[in-house]
Amino acid sequence: MPMSSPTAQPLRVGLVGYGLAGSVFHAPLIAASPDLVLDTVSTGNPERAAQARAEHPGVRVVGTPDELIARAAELDLVVVASPNKTHVPVATAALKAGLPVVVDKPLAGTAAEARGLAALADERGLLLSVFQNRRWDNDFRTLRALLADDALGEVQRFESRFERWRPALKGGWRESGAPEEIGGLLYDLGSHVVDQALVLFGPAVRVYAESDVRRAGAEADDDTFIAITHANGVHSHLWMSATAAQLGPRFRVLGRKAGYVKYGLDPQEAALREGLRPEPGAVWGVEPEESWGRLGSGESPLTGGGTPVETLPGDYPSYYAAVAAALRGTGENPVTAYEAAAALDVLEAARKSAREGSAVAL
Repeated sequence: MPMSSPTAQPLRVGLVGYGLAGSVFHAPLIAASPDLVLDTVSTGNPERAAQARAEHPGVRVVGTPDELIARAAELDLVVVASPNKTHVPVATAALKAGLPVVVDKPLAGTAAEARGLAALADERGLLLSVFQNRRWDNDFRTLRALLADDALGEVQRFESRFERWRPALKGGWRESGAPEEIGGLLYDLGSHVVDQALVLFGPAVRVYAESDVRRAGAEADDDTFIAITHANGVHSHLWMSATAAQLGPRFRVLGRKAGYVKYGLDPQEAALREGLRPEPGAVWGVEPEESWGRLGSGESPLTGGGTPVETLPGDYPSYYAAVAAALRGTGENPVTAYEAAAALDVLEAARKSAREGSAVAL
């Protein structure tokens, strides 16, 4: 039920799923927003139900998404943070019940499914937004500011790495090779790095990819590379890996005037995992000076080349602030389903390219 006028009452949120995404990302960010209140959590896991009640006193807990959606008249927004294979059916049910929806990435397994959801939301006049939180990472915000200031000149190549060293399998659906689970790094970390590339440099016209299963016993891709040619001529080279024994720079962006190199991950996920919360007036998303990236030309930043660039604070709370504004009719949807579908076009092309060993035109 979209809001058309401001109200003093917080918008009531139902959260589907209380695993990693629900408990670490969505619930804390929802609770931190003065415009939102976590009303109901859906989880069939008794331990997670107890965790939700302990971490959010007064929250209502139900066992299934259907039970949550049945309370549509008492909710203003449904957030889908359950496993990937549930995203489309749960979002569809919520939209048909008249509820605006936020869905964790990836929105769907295919671009066609994503556009189908977008059409349903448009037909019902409801918000459908995708939780691409890494648009509010500290390094990404800093890079966008540098590009806006033309600090690099015309960009020729964008390198982005989301690498980890996890030689042992953790188990769970994210590492499953079953197609219906939509597991593997291509759709997990790839959803982030592809979205960022498209936001920065626009539509893709050609995709090449290499995707491997490196770890013993693994079923899904755990070491993947994507090369995107954008319509404006920029080349994006994107790496996702769980098997990187030495981590490369998070960003290496090369322009005609200068390059920007940044190591290390945004600190917000680690802070959320540690139980820290973005409270009003508190320092949040700030990293130490030794982690700042460097801007320059002609020399490696590791040997002192370039000038340190202060990293802007990461700001995940801005996503839900924007969602609340969109529901109240005072702002725009921060991440649309159509943008998610464009990223899924690239991911599908990458999967095809890796399978066939050739580039795919879009």
